[in-house]
Amino acid sequence: MNAHAKHCCNGLNIEQMVETVEALKREPALARFEFRARNRWIDGGANRSTIRDFYGAGREDDSRQEAFEFTNGEPPVLLGDNEGANPVEFLLHALAGCVTTTTVLHATARGIRIERLSTELKGNIDLQGLLALNDDVSPGYESIEIRMEIEADCSEEELDELIGIAREHSPVCNTVCRPVPVRIERVRAGRSAA
Repeated sequence: MNAHAKHCCNGLNIEQMVETVEALKREPALARFEFRARNRWIDGGANRSTIRDFYGAGREDDSRQEAFEFTNGEPPVLLGDNEGANPVEFLLHALAGCVTTTTVLHATARGIRIERLSTELKGNIDLQGLLALNDDVSPGYESIEIRMEIEADCSEEELDELIGIAREHSPVCNTVCRPVPVRIERVRAGRSAA
């Protein structure tokens, strides 16, 4: 077994994980992060988001050499050309990724080795809300279902506990499940929003 494998569980460096948690306990301000995204409209329902820098661990982080780019689009039935996944599909992607990562982090902290982990998400939405056709219909998802298939070296009860922890501690799941203030500010062309 190589040195990397001895100190890793589920692909995470255990020593680094312990050091990070201890640093956050000593200095809670290091846990504050500000993530950023920029978006430009292309045409119709298509637009593109770029993500690069963020603030975290007490400093600006510009370690990404190139920005990540995500093209949002719509299927033809929603007046698009399938330029990319639509924003509500990206929300499902973000939720799946965050719940998965949270599960892996907490499994690793407990010394549980994951053999296989996959999720399937379904979200139900009524477009009458988006199109302002019915004031009684919310424009967002009515419900989201996550089916997680997980195999690990632990009991069924521990797996159920891990899934509960993932639901409660996943930042994206938490954001979706509770009201979060969102402010939209119009700025003049050529100026950045505050």
